[in-house]
Amino acid sequence: MSTINDNPDLQDGTEQMEKEQPFMAHLIELRDRVLRIVVVVIAIFLVLFFFANDLYHLVSEPLLAKLPDGSTMIATGVAAPFLTPFKLSLVASIFIAIPYIFYQFWSFVAPGLYNHEKRLAMPLIASSVVLFYSGILFSFYIVFPLMFAFFTATTPEGVAMMTDISQYLDFILKMFFAFGIAFEVPVFTIVLTLTGVTNADKLAQKRPYVIVGSFVIGMLLTPPDIISQTLLAIPVWLLFELGIVFSRIIGKRKAREEAENNDDPDKKSRNSTSSKDSNDTSEPDEPRYQAMTDAEMEAELDAIEREEGN
Repeated sequence: MSTINDNPDLQDGTEQMEKEQPFMAHLIELRDRVLRIVVVVIAIFLVLFFFANDLYHLVSEPLLAKLPDGSTMIATGVAAPFLTPFKLSLVASIFIAIPYIFYQFWSFVAPGLYNHEKRLAMPLIASSVVLFYSGILFSFYIVFPLMFAFFTATTPEGVAMMTDISQYLDFILKMFFAFGIAFEVPVFTIVLTLTGVTNADKLAQKRPYVIVGSFVIGMLLTPPDIISQTLLAIPVWLLFELGIVFSRIIGKRKAREEAENNDDPDKKSRNSTSSKDSNDTSEPDEPRYQAMTDAEMEAELDAIEREEGN
């Protein structure tokens, strides 16, 4: 009589099921975390929706303050007075929920990281959130007043400046996203250094290209005026320099750790073992099926036949 060990098809099926179950568990966990994010975004949106008009008035203040006397914003679409504040409330809900979104992402990937990777990932995630919000605030309080003052001052004589509310919302959201991403430059440089793609000295050698690239990015992401382009390019360059400073600190720390590991070869293996053990605290799974020997199988069949005979 054949057993599972003697049947290759059954063995392949069992191994396939064991591989699929962890994959399905990850998918279920990912689905649950995405649902939590959606629920939080919807909850924030329901709160903001009641203040949608006030929220839109708040974000339109930089332009309204610079409009000539008697000029106002207009709505050219039939449903624009309702849909534009609605869209702003939804996007603002996502922006506000960014820390929670990053937390769910972190909770999903953290079990697969070593301790030293966790220690590095948490500050990077926190700094990414802070820098993104800083970029939005910088564009709102610094860039917008200067840029709208320039636009209104250059309006031709005899032309009444009346901006459509939908176009204004699309414009400021684009600017928010552009400055928020641009302010992530230090995080990008640190990640490149940590992964070994480059180091602080190589980044410093690329400084002229980064300065030119900053102004090119400013030209592509901002309106065609020198003020907004410069106000985006200069922070990108300065944040790049800040990233180089942190990259040098990280490089010195890595060099010191490598020197210590070279002096004590057993230390690296001990640290690696402790990191793995801390991430794998669960007991090893017991085998789900223990194959019977032929003698045990024959004895089992004889016992069944005796019971049936009785």
